[in-house]
Amino acid sequence: MREIRNSVFFFLALALVTGVAYPAAVTVLSQLIFPEQANGSLIYGGAGAPVGSSLIGQPFSNARYFWPRPSATADFPYNALASGGSNLGPTNKELLGQVAARRETLRGYGIQGIVPADLVMASASGLDPHISPEAALLQVPRISGERKLSEKKVRSLVLKHIEDSQLGFLGAPRVNVLKLNLALDSGENRD
Repeated sequence: MREIRNSVFFFLALALVTGVAYPAAVTVLSQLIFPEQANGSLIYGGAGAPVGSSLIGQPFSNARYFWPRPSATADFPYNALASGGSNLGPTNKELLGQVAARRETLRGYGIQGIVPADLVMASASGLDPHISPEAALLQVPRISGERKLSEKKVRSLVLKHIEDSQLGFLGAPRVNVLKLNLALDSGENRD
C-alpha cells in the first residue's frame, strides 16, 4: 500500500512540475525576455492588424511584389503545419523540372543572367521568409517597371532592408520578403 501511495504522490508531483510549473515559468520568462518572439514575431500592417510573421514566408506571385523563395510544404505553399522540404535529391528529374520551370518563369519577366538558388529552390523547411540580397536586387527592374518607380528608388529600398548576419557571424545577409513588400506598399519608396 505504501508503494502505491508513494507512486501516486510522485506521479502528481512530477505532473505538477512538468505540466504546470515548468510551462508557466517558461511562458513568463519568455514574455519578459523575448516578448516579440514569444508572440510569434508578428508583423502588423497599416491598419494595425497582423499580416504575417517575420519567421514564416508567404506566397507572393503578383509581379508588383518581390517574390520569395519557393516553398515545398504539403497541401499549399508556406504551410506551417507541414514544414519540410521536398526530399528530392539534386539529380531527381522532378526537382530538375521544377527548377527549370521556375527559371523559365523568371526569364519570362526579364530576369537574365545567373539566377540565385534561393529563387528557384525551396529551403529545407519550406517556410523561409528571406531571400538573399542578390535575389532581391535581381527583381528590382521588374518591380520598377510594374510600379512605375525608378530602379534607383527600388534598389535603395532593398538595400535599406538587408538584415546582417545574426550576431555578426551566423548566417548570411538576407532580406525579409514580407517586410520589403509592406515597405513597397506603404510608400516607403518615395523620396
